[in-house]
Amino acid sequence: MSDPALRAHVTALHACRKCPRMQSSPVSGGPVRSEVMLVGQAPGTHEPQLGRPFAWTAGKTLFRWFDEACGFGEEVFRESIYMAAVCRCFPGKHPKGSGDRVPDEEEIANCRPWIEREIALLQPRVVIPVGKLAISQFVHAGKLSDVIGRRIPVELGGWEFELVALPHPSGASTWHRTEPGKTLLRKALQLLSVDSSLRAIAQKNRAGKRPTR
Repeated sequence: MSDPALRAHVTALHACRKCPRMQSSPVSGGPVRSEVMLVGQAPGTHEPQLGRPFAWTAGKTLFRWFDEACGFGEEVFRESIYMAAVCRCFPGKHPKGSGDRVPDEEEIANCRPWIEREIALLQPRVVIPVGKLAISQFVHAGKLSDVIGRRIPVELGGWEFELVALPHPSGASTWHRTEPGKTLLRKALQLLSVDSSLRAIAQKNRAGKRPTR
């Protein structure tokens, strides 16, 4: 269930054109009112065309993780969890190699107020950053192994919430397929499987109801 303030926020987000190097307009998961917030890095090539975050291969892996751990897949996830990102536009391909360009500091700073506003609007109980760049917006950690598999209390903008980080599900990454990443990913998903907000989503899905707040 959405509300006027959240809808107005997403409308303003879609209109943003602050970063001239970005290769697309902003991508959003929509005005989903939720006490769970997922934060990715930035859209890839397919997300702007399909109009939703995690719309391609990495998304399939991400939603499979949640289906196996929490008991609901992509459709329920998109209807029940607010999907944000460090940067909302496709940054373009890396100029000197494969993969996408990592957003620069100015682009990250330009997009930061969107996350801060979303925290204020949603007042989430749990935030799930996906990948190093997203994790770094909330906590300082030298390695993924310092944060994956833990439940970390965080305060942002006067609001306190729990952080449960995930590695990026990209097929180019081997971290979550080798040790210690495999074990730490299982620990992180176990933490999410017993989280009260995510369990409520799963219970309502099993009951054939759409989660509301």
